[in-house]
Amino acid sequence: MKRGVLGIAAAFALLLPASAALPQQRADLFDLSGEPGQGAVLTGQAPEGTVELLLDDRPVPVAADGRFIIAFDRDAPPVARLRARLRDGRTLDQSIGIPPREWRLERIDAPLLPTKDNESFLALRRPELDAIASARRIVTDAQGWRQSFVWPRIGRISGLFGSQRIYQGTPGAYHSGVDVAGATGETVVAPADGVVILAAVDKPFTLEGHLLMIDHGHGLNSAFLHLSRIDVKFGDHVRQGQPIGAIGATGRATGPHLHWGMKWNDARIDPMLLAGPMGKSG
Repeated sequence: MKRGVLGIAAAFALLLPASAALPQQRADLFDLSGEPGQGAVLTGQAPEGTVELLLDDRPVPVAADGRFIIAFDRDAPPVARLRARLRDGRTLDQSIGIPPREWRLERIDAPLLPTKDNESFLALRRPELDAIASARRIVTDAQGWRQSFVWPRIGRISGLFGSQRIYQGTPGAYHSGVDVAGATGETVVAPADGVVILAAVDKPFTLEGHLLMIDHGHGLNSAFLHLSRIDVKFGDHVRQGQPIGAIGATGRATGPHLHWGMKWNDARIDPMLLAGPMGKSG
């Protein structure tokens, strides 16, 4: 990851009164690296002897060397709890303050229109959603979660993660990834090492078009939407910077662009926080 080690106690103290701040001796209990926040990712080191690690009571995989990754959803609450259960029966807890983010909101003076999706559409859509959910349950040996991510495509950012339209006070769905503008056929590369867990090569999905999903390990995965072609297949191990497909406008898209979405388990996260400022891809 591209962020420095953060003093968790200092970050938490920004959200709570001084009397509620974390004790200084527990500040680096899990040696967390990164900046906590909605849509953000942290890596850490589990205390020696850890046999179980939990984030808000949900299991967190721990590698043989004690390293792990955690992330926070776009709408994560202000505080998360990380708990380690040790071999000797002790438990170690650390609270993590999650500062809120200011999302780009567009207020529309019109009502939110009801969906036009009918039963025939839903009959096509349900198997696609099932396939996506099944792909995200696949556990692989990928180690890309340990790497500093790169941009899968260099170009103008045309859509921000978390942005949302508000229709006369009623919020619409927020944007679940980052969009990079480009021309049909321009190469897309793997942002980190991983294993292909879904490749809609022959038949594009109704909304995502030619959808490619890559598991980076430990619950972290990328989804690339609207591709004009996919150059890898299910089960392939890909390396960071390897060409994996090309920009397109398949599925429900108004023009050619790359939509890059990321999740850690059920948490939707901001790819821009992993890839950092736009520079060189692969």
